[in-house]
Amino acid sequence: MPVIVELLASPVHRFEGRPSDGPAPAPPGELVDHVRVRAGLGIVGDRYFGRPAHRDASVTVISQESLPAGAGLAAVRRNVLLAGLAVDDLIGSVLTLDSGDGPVRLQVNQRAHPCAWMDVTVGPGAWKALRGKGGIRCTPLDDGILRIGPVRATVS
Repeated sequence: MPVIVELLASPVHRFEGRPSDGPAPAPPGELVDHVRVRAGLGIVGDRYFGRPAHRDASVTVISQESLPAGAGLAAVRRNVLLAGLAVDDLIGSVLTLDSGDGPVRLQVNQRAHPCAWMDVTVGPGAWKALRGKGGIRCTPLDDGILRIGPVRATVS
């Protein structure tokens, strides 16, 4: 069974400027045990919530298997770290996640391409290593809650 390993809802951008300058400090509480998802808007409290330019990419999901050991959401700035399900080839599908509070459907729109920051936050060579495995950008189709722990996942 797939597992939601980490959840991130960050109110601020941390990767601004030059990667060589390093990321801005993480705000307290950006890694959480659950997130509230709103249809068409994203994750409540996240920096992309309700932003028209990001509606097709307001929830991002990455597979833990794509990351080197020890790397997590604080390093890659995705919202959902999912173990046990390869997500990068789901473009055009609907991914449904149910962690116990009811299903949350996510329309998978496009790949979330890695950037040069990955060499700083994940480690040297990560930018190239994550090409094609940087996760997915989704539009939420339902209101709901996602929690860390086992998750029933279906793809349609």
